[in-house]
Amino acid sequence: MNENINNPLAEIFGFPIFNETEKTKRYRDKKLCPFNNIVTNCTKDKANNPLGVCSINHNREAVITCPIRFREDWIIIENAAKFFFDDKSMWTSLTEIKLLDKKQQSAGNIDFVLVSYNEKGPLLDFGSLEVQGVYISGNLRNPFDAFLEKPSLDFQWKSGYNYPKPDYLSSSRKRLIPQMLYKGGIFKSWNKKQAVALQKSFFETLPELPQIKKEKADIAWFLYDLILNKKTKQYNLKLTDTIYTEFEAALLKITTPEPGNVCDFISLLQDKLDERLEGNPPDAPTLNDILSS
Repeated sequence: MNENINNPLAEIFGFPIFNETEKTKRYRDKKLCPFNNIVTNCTKDKANNPLGVCSINHNREAVITCPIRFREDWIIIENAAKFFFDDKSMWTSLTEIKLLDKKQQSAGNIDFVLVSYNEKGPLLDFGSLEVQGVYISGNLRNPFDAFLEKPSLDFQWKSGYNYPKPDYLSSSRKRLIPQMLYKGGIFKSWNKKQAVALQKSFFETLPELPQIKKEKADIAWFLYDLILNKKTKQYNLKLTDTIYTEFEAALLKITTPEPGNVCDFISLLQDKLDERLEGNPPDAPTLNDILSS
């Protein structure tokens, strides 16, 4: 892969920045998306001026930031279908399906609903597939615009507080966990299976989930990575692992924080209290003294 660690851009409009083929230039010029977007062009951020970054460099790995990037060759759909249905099932996928709760209030859209059906058309079964890219902290637009203005194999971007990097914590707290609570809770109440497609590096930031056998699982976590093909100078999406869990056990593990040391928190409160009392600490034993004795 690209060893330039001062470059945050891994893929632009589907191709690594060190790929200089005519096809690559065409995709950049036309702002095309090669990963089965709803239209031919990239529409990320702005339709008329898309932020065409599919993945960023972080710790010498390409980290997927655009959920459309997971649609390469539709392998995420094929793998989810193997979890939901048997080998003889006829199935297809439906995109962006609105999910309503009992009061007809929206619980959000489901990325993909896979449905199985018989030869005459009636639906037999279904399951949900959610696709989770990674949020970014820092500014990605500036290096993206700078590279397109002057493409170079030696492109570099000054590091600093605004340097683009994955924000795994926000990705889980603001996106993944709410999805599991609301949309996932409804599917669980219907006794329907769920699948989640995300990158392995993202999954590894979550608490370790209790695993069970595939046959008993409510959720399948499909973990993907981008593997560089040095011959074609392109990254390919590859399934690297699958984790099977129960819904309640996984949700409880993810939403239950691991508490820090209470004495550290008490020390912080004592410092704040001392400041409030104009720097005159109390003569009486502190709560930390009592706990430590």
